[in-house]
Amino acid sequence: MPDLRRAGDDELTPDAVISVRGLRKSYGDVEAVAGIDLKVSRGEIFAFLGPNGAGKTTTVEILEGFRTRSAGEVSVLGVDPARAGGAWRDRVGVVLQESQPETGLTVRECLRLYAGYYSAPRDISETIALVGLDGKAGDLTEQLSGGQRRRLDVALALIGDPELIFLDEPTTGFDPSARRNAWGVIAGLRELGKTVFLTTHYMDEAENLADRIAVIAKGRIVAEGTPETLGGRERMAALVRFTLPDGLGADGLPEALRGLVRSAANGRVTLESRRPLADVKTLAEWALERGLDLPDLDVRRPSLEDVYLELTEERA
Repeated sequence: MPDLRRAGDDELTPDAVISVRGLRKSYGDVEAVAGIDLKVSRGEIFAFLGPNGAGKTTTVEILEGFRTRSAGEVSVLGVDPARAGGAWRDRVGVVLQESQPETGLTVRECLRLYAGYYSAPRDISETIALVGLDGKAGDLTEQLSGGQRRRLDVALALIGDPELIFLDEPTTGFDPSARRNAWGVIAGLRELGKTVFLTTHYMDEAENLADRIAVIAKGRIVAEGTPETLGGRERMAALVRFTLPDGLGADGLPEALRGLVRSAANGRVTLESRRPLADVKTLAEWALERGLDLPDLDVRRPSLEDVYLELTEERA
């Protein structure tokens, strides 16, 4: 990580929106955050993952300026959040995991109210359209569905035209269709040039949205990378699964594949392959020569969820 000046100085590496070095937070004898380093670049969607109790929420609240740290250096938009003022808050938007919009106000009125808190707010109608609430602008906030209220939360975070947006579990409780729609809104923030710091428990959400991911467990960053490379995912073996015809066992496979057998029961065979293309070719040629069909042949590399569970469970 590039060298930083003392926290609170207005200097960042040129493209960094968030720079953290040696961040620690203790509650008595319990160290919730144990010396982490982070860097989030301008214009990216950065996903911060971790199990409950890992230090994720504490870290985010320090970055948002809602909680003080015990040690370390933190710079968000060039400012130490612990000493930030109103001008800095104009540049930051926050979508909390749970929120309650103003009751008795329509969507438009609620946005107009919040716009008054900022020095240079976005256009209200434009913001409503951006989050897909065009047809609900005149509805009372308490009449909105769960997904619509979450869209309003995003609109309220955007109304100040922030450079950086914190999204805390933005799609918790959504049905699959609502989640996909929300992803479109979040991805659109990147197109607006915003930087997004996303926390989520949904691995498919992180995989679809994030440019980079960091995983925290027991107060420490245990892995960081793109969704494709996190935890060495791109180097992990693939699993090749298929069912052999009755009467044929794994010992009848080509010699080159027998050493790859991870399990074989009731004709269902799983191979662990680091050369899946070549090994599947060998398997296919062997089957074709014998007139065999392998209709349920499946090749799968470890999913992001597989990698995440491995990273966090071994530190549980």
